[in-house]
Amino acid sequence: MYLETLQCSAKDRTVRVLLMGAGEYGLSFLAQSCRTPGLVVSAVYARREERGVAAFRHAGLPEDAIRICDGLAAAQAALAAGKVVVSNDALMLMQLPIDIVVESTGAPEAAAVHADAALRNGKHVAMVSKEPDSVVGPLFHRRAKAAGLVYTPVDGDQPSLLMQLVVWARVLGLEILCAGKTSEYDFVYDSATKRVTSLDRVADGAAVDALWEFGARDVRSVLQARAEALTAIPQHTVPDLVEMGLVANATGLAPDAPAFHAPIARTPEIADVLVPTEMGGILHGTGRVDVVNSLRRPDEASFAGGVFVVVRCEDRKSWEVLRAKGHVVSRSGDAAMIYRPSHLLGVESATTVLSAVLHGRSSGPDDIRPRFDVIGKTNKPLKAGTVFDATGHHHQIDGIDGLLVPARAAIGANPIPFYLMAGNRLLRDIPAGTVIAAEMVEPPKESLLWRLRREMEKTFGLS
Repeated sequence: MYLETLQCSAKDRTVRVLLMGAGEYGLSFLAQSCRTPGLVVSAVYARREERGVAAFRHAGLPEDAIRICDGLAAAQAALAAGKVVVSNDALMLMQLPIDIVVESTGAPEAAAVHADAALRNGKHVAMVSKEPDSVVGPLFHRRAKAAGLVYTPVDGDQPSLLMQLVVWARVLGLEILCAGKTSEYDFVYDSATKRVTSLDRVADGAAVDALWEFGARDVRSVLQARAEALTAIPQHTVPDLVEMGLVANATGLAPDAPAFHAPIARTPEIADVLVPTEMGGILHGTGRVDVVNSLRRPDEASFAGGVFVVVRCEDRKSWEVLRAKGHVVSRSGDAAMIYRPSHLLGVESATTVLSAVLHGRSSGPDDIRPRFDVIGKTNKPLKAGTVFDATGHHHQIDGIDGLLVPARAAIGANPIPFYLMAGNRLLRDIPAGTVIAAEMVEPPKESLLWRLRREMEKTFGLS
């Protein structure tokens, strides 16, 4: 019913969007937006303007509909003439008559600047970039609310989808034992070749046949054996910690272990795995967040980076009926997994954008606080002067693993948030196994992200 109401609202008004970034997410969002009634991407920011032009072309716009503009007057004239605008001047674009800024650059400092400018210019913000969101998101959320604006995660990304699933379960009165997502790429086992692949990584899977079923064995021992057999494939990633950190800040759920358990598990096993130890699982409590490395055969459907909640089965009879209908219920009948086996990136983000502008609603919960930070721990010795460059598709920093821990002020011996250190220098030599403290990192001469972090720490009383 809510989506039907949203659809009806979209018939009466056009929502104008400024898209920041023309990467993987931007391309899918832009292409789908051209097919979404009531939604128009009026402008695209791209550091290299040709990428913005290419994004509009990918979405099917003809060449004569696209204008590259280097000034406000030219951009305003282009929009007035029914054209779309591309520019590498982000702050100029914020002054255009648009309703919402969709931030998807993934650059911590730049994305913070963009979100700050958007709110100051009276625009709603849909934050796709999780890097700045993990550092100062709660402050932006509070600022937007005070200004009568919306700062929201986006449908199509796992944090938003999982937040909604958690709220849904709580509305029903279900006790959440664990909430989580599957990591981005499955562990696919080919029994013919005895190999396990995960995107471009390959591991010897000779041991997997004997570890495919738990049988009568202890769950923890089988999971440990799988992890040891497949060490050639990374099982813990910073992006997973960042995404689940956003969920923890929005829901109050907490990590069971700072680096997550990240078990290698098959879909039917999750309700047996992510439950407390007294129920036969691996958790040391309830109300947790974690990640699963999804193990499957090539001919089995993928979890597709989807999200799930594991809930306690208090009404055993009802859940046995549901088990018979194909739902994932633990072998003991104590727990069940409820899941959404997909996240569609920009293809489904229009619901968030329309809801924010037309109904003033976020896709996430209302009580966003800095409960947890993703921090860094070295996995090799690092020398003074090392620059913490966040590189690659997942913006990871070489030599540093992530941990999700209770948030503290980024001062002195306290840990520094992962993406607050990004782009800055290490002040002294440190050995492997060192948690990087704020005092170990050279502060930048000028950084809005750092200033916003200080403001957030003061606003929320972090110490």
